Amino acid sequence: MSFIIREGQKEDMKDVLVLIKELALFEKLPKEVEITEEDLIKDGFSSHSKFKTFVAKENKTIIGTALFYERYSTWKGRIIHLEDLIVTKEKRGLGVGLALYKAVLQFAYNLGAKRVVWDVLSWNTNAIDFYKSTGATILDDWQVVHMREKALKNFIEGN
Repeated sequence: MSFIIREGQKEDMKDVLVLIKELALFEKLPKEVEITEEDLIKDGFSSHSKFKTFVAKENKTIIGTALFYERYSTWKGRIIHLEDLIVTKEKRGLGVGLALYKAVLQFAYNLGAKRVVWDVLSWNTNAIDFYKSTGATILDDWQVVHMREKALKNFIEGN
């Protein structure tokens, strides 16, 4: 299998959205995806872009993506948050995910980031085993906290 890894472009966002929806289905949350191709283009390619992407491309088809952005740690400084690493189901296990993962880690290293962080579902043992094999640490003593849109609205308008 021959594929390339490159930075994502506006024209890729239609295919990236397809991959995002495929991931949502895999994570058993297919109705949670609200963004559009236009949102991805606006948020990723404006003068103040909110994220960066790498894509894996085989021939003319995008078969994977990594979407990430910079954050700031009060203890460490610059860090990278890997939001999603997605490989289409038919191409998993062929090194595409590893290549995208390496691209993000190389970006972070070149930036001088002190840490790269991401979330992984507790039942996704293949991903957990992979991340551990690369030297990543899975934190068992921290919980992920979400304040969803409705709860945010209720909190702000109710106080």
